[in-house]
Amino acid sequence: MKKQSKNKAIAIFEGQKIRRYWDEEKELWYFSVVDVVGALSASDNPRNYWKVLKSRLKQEGSEVVTKCNQLKMRAPDGKYYLTDAADTEVILRLIQSIPSPNAEPFKLWLARVGYERLEETADPELAINRALKTYLQKGYSPEWVNQRLKSIEIRKALTDEWEKRGAKEGLEFAILTDEISKAWAGLSTKEYKNLKGLKKENLRDNMTNLDLVLNMLAETATTEISQKREPGDFEQNKQVAREGGTVAGNARKEIESKTGNKAITGKNAKSLHSKNEPKKLK
Repeated sequence: MKKQSKNKAIAIFEGQKIRRYWDEEKELWYFSVVDVVGALSASDNPRNYWKVLKSRLKQEGSEVVTKCNQLKMRAPDGKYYLTDAADTEVILRLIQSIPSPNAEPFKLWLARVGYERLEETADPELAINRALKTYLQKGYSPEWVNQRLKSIEIRKALTDEWEKRGAKEGLEFAILTDEISKAWAGLSTKEYKNLKGLKKENLRDNMTNLDLVLNMLAETATTEISQKREPGDFEQNKQVAREGGTVAGNARKEIESKTGNKAITGKNAKSLHSKNEPKKLK
């Protein structure tokens, strides 16, 4: 496990330090369970508190304990020791087992999210309206938000087409998405996120208007070609994905040729409204 800089390896909750580790492959944060327990329980001996809680959860047959991993994290003496760590989902489940006022904000948040999800299942328009409101509250322009919502519709049409052609959600969808991205942007999804300085953040939420338009063109072209070609296996789906991405890739190169500016930049959500000029092509 690679050591991380202090600002990345430490999170702060209510003034208390929570050790964490970023898994590059899984793109997940793992948090020290003992630190979380200490912050939420206000116990003088969080290690013993976790030991007792872990034993109780095991007896109850909870999966929380089995889903904790042993990772090396830095201790106060500066050395690295194996300690129980869990990703965000497991930590949120663990929080529900800790009777503490500090845990209540997390529990209330979980209840609200669950209720909203049930509402959105019954009426999908609520999800769209909530997304629109959330993006605007985050400072995105109305024009960008309209593009982003349209991109969601286009992505859904593409994944529906992939399912129809036998591609499986998860790894195969990710591979096909990478094929499209490499064909139009010259970067895999992971490379694209690294360029923008992202970790777990959604890539499309950090795209400029031009990024979004080109990505939508790539996905729309892939859907149209697939509907016409009707690929019969995964390799054929990959070929169609490359061809669809190439359509947008050619458009990108044409735009760069006409403007002399790079279409793909490191701008992310924090700098979407930056007044800095794009870098000139070399």
